[in-house]
Amino acid sequence: MQTLQANRVTLATLESQFGLTATGDRAFFNEWQTAAESITPQEQQMLDRVKANFDSLLKEPPLLEGAVKMVILSPLLDLAGFYQAPFRIRTEAEISIASTDEETGVVVRGAIDVLMLLERFWVLVTESKMSDFSLTKALPQALSYMLSSANRSCFGLITNGSDFVFIKLDQAEQPVYATSKVFRTYALTKRVKCGDSRIVS
Repeated sequence: MQTLQANRVTLATLESQFGLTATGDRAFFNEWQTAAESITPQEQQMLDRVKANFDSLLKEPPLLEGAVKMVILSPLLDLAGFYQAPFRIRTEAEISIASTDEETGVVVRGAIDVLMLLERFWVLVTESKMSDFSLTKALPQALSYMLSSANRSCFGLITNGSDFVFIKLDQAEQPVYATSKVFRTYALTKRVKCGDSRIVS
């Protein structure tokens, strides 16, 4: 079997080898459309600071992946409450998935940037990229990580610091996924619910 790194996987490969399909059913992924909760003045101050830090660093691009994690992703995950019980965090969690065809199949390997766990449930798989990286290129990589979950469904997040896209994957019968709209750093003004947690958008 051919071995592929997750960052080189295409949607076509995931579709042909793992049966992954996208759905246009708006009801499938309505978590990101849940009515927003109001935020406190203190939370708004933190969001403003994250945006100001990002704007400052963008004056001398590119903003590399490590900086995106540190400056943007980490404070937002903190604000969303992911660093406290009942959640657990794993970084660089290695995954491997194999298609069923032993002759023409593939094995996909990689390491998840950030994996948020609620007991054994994958609440959020996070993949971050450098600031000038297109999120469409990160989508297959994040989906390959999510396919390795033994849970029926899980959520993902891909970001390049300026843009954020949430993903939902359901594997009840065959793997089906959908994405949210694109959220942008310059509009850090509200919270949306995603699964069992609150994600800042």
